[in-house]
Amino acid sequence: MSKTLRRSQTWFQRALWLVAFVFAWFLIGLGGKLVNNLGGAEPLPSLEQFIDPGQAAQVRAAQEHADKVMAAANDALAQARQQHQVAQANTRAAAETFQNWLATRHATARPDQDPDLVARTRELDQLKAAERQALSAVQQQQQVLLDAQQQREHANLRRKELEKPALDALERAMHRRELHIFLYRLMLTAPLLAVAGWLYAKQRKSAYWPFVWGFIFFAGFAFFVELVPYLPSYGGYVRYLVGILLTVVIGRQAIVGLQRYLARQQQQEALPEVQRRATLNYELALKRLGHGLCPGCERSVDLKDTTLDYCPHCGIGLFDHCGRCKVRKNAFLNFCQLCGTAAQSHAAGTAQEPPAP
Repeated sequence: MSKTLRRSQTWFQRALWLVAFVFAWFLIGLGGKLVNNLGGAEPLPSLEQFIDPGQAAQVRAAQEHADKVMAAANDALAQARQQHQVAQANTRAAAETFQNWLATRHATARPDQDPDLVARTRELDQLKAAERQALSAVQQQQQVLLDAQQQREHANLRRKELEKPALDALERAMHRRELHIFLYRLMLTAPLLAVAGWLYAKQRKSAYWPFVWGFIFFAGFAFFVELVPYLPSYGGYVRYLVGILLTVVIGRQAIVGLQRYLARQQQQEALPEVQRRATLNYELALKRLGHGLCPGCERSVDLKDTTLDYCPHCGIGLFDHCGRCKVRKNAFLNFCQLCGTAAQSHAAGTAQEPPAP
């Protein structure tokens, strides 16, 4: 920003740039919401819609039946194991009692205890039979559980056979949906980029330039940033192709603009000094001088050299002397910095200031 601008102009310029950025920020927020919501423009496909409903229902019924049988078998197996443990405990207790009784009988050698021996032996055999029966119940429930698990596994395998071709169809449907969503988003962001290009070319210097630049920032952000997370594997080509196209267009315009500028500079340098001064903007001339450049040809000059009054490249006058106090002063100033006398060109009204380019 030029140091020759009035302070109020400087702050107004900063405030207007702030308006541009705030406007762009709100537009970016709105655009982000729209881009996100476009993701629901089409329903998400599911695997079930690509599986034959009749076969899927049969497999699902088989799975549910196997699950019910497994649950019942698990409960019955737990009960059978508990009963088997009880039978084992009863048998062990009876066996220990029988062994103790046998030891006593051998010690006393009483024949009258033989009927009791037979009864105790029969009771122990019954407990052994009950234990074997409990074990058989456990094994039976284990077999039921195993059969149900195998049925569940067979149903799972059948389900995988049905899902295999459906997965390919689902993948193709997901790719189609991804392409459609990307095209929707591209149809939203690409016109914004085109409008931004037109605004940049036609309206960037208008009175409402803050809104123009705000929209340009928003359109560029929406296309090159907001669109990026939603680019499919092939969508990246769109982004890079558009970037290449914009680079070529902007680069060509820059080359053509530079050639036109150099041609215009050559034409201006061939004009008399009075005409050249009349075409120079006051603010622009002082800005170039502040950077050590000639206002006429923009080449570097040593302004600290007190013997330098004219540009050695294009011949335009850089310093002259005040008509009143004779002090050496900048030839582009409207008034003498020492006595305040108006410069001859300013007093005569010849120093016209066209709008800044």
